[in-house]
Amino acid sequence: MTAKECDHHEEEEHRLHRRLFSLLLGLIVLALFIIFLVFLILRPAKPAFVLRDATIYQFNASAVPSLLTTDMQVTLSSRNPNERIGIYYQKLNIFASYRGQQITLPTLLPESYQAHKEVIDWSPFLYGSAVPVSPFLTAALEQDQNAGSVLVNIKVDGSVKWKVGTWVSGKYHLHVNCPALLVFKEPSGGIAVGPSMKIQLTQHCTVDV
Repeated sequence: MTAKECDHHEEEEHRLHRRLFSLLLGLIVLALFIIFLVFLILRPAKPAFVLRDATIYQFNASAVPSLLTTDMQVTLSSRNPNERIGIYYQKLNIFASYRGQQITLPTLLPESYQAHKEVIDWSPFLYGSAVPVSPFLTAALEQDQNAGSVLVNIKVDGSVKWKVGTWVSGKYHLHVNCPALLVFKEPSGGIAVGPSMKIQLTQHCTVDV
């Protein structure tokens, strides 16, 4: 084979490789476009979260040193508003915060799949034993408790995946914030259950995906 024939052969191979690469790239772009088009038509909506109630077992602070002990159980509901899209919940951590500071350890919620229009309920326990907090926080908590109500935030942090037919998307970050006004005084306070206090809330939460 002459040098000219070798150059021609190599050129033909390069052309074939370029065509195969262009074909593969075109298929990838077409698949991404179809996925985008499907999502544009289906318009996936964020799940709706509602904080149903909170049962308070301990919520006490000490001034010296500044420590806060929290022991509560909350009931949280999630509803999938989509008609054709399922939702996978993964690595959801729930915790309580007070005036911007986390006051309980994160509790891991069980991973779940939520079908169309389905509602899922969770009832996790949230603990924080002798958590160090800033002095102003214990002073603010004492003022709130004397006033008869304390505003805490129940937060969820994790990830979700969307499911359309047999196709499952990548992970999307999920952040949920549920303001919970814990009213301890009558007539709008909680219901005493032994040494604990159960407070009905029905508080809609903000959801970011």
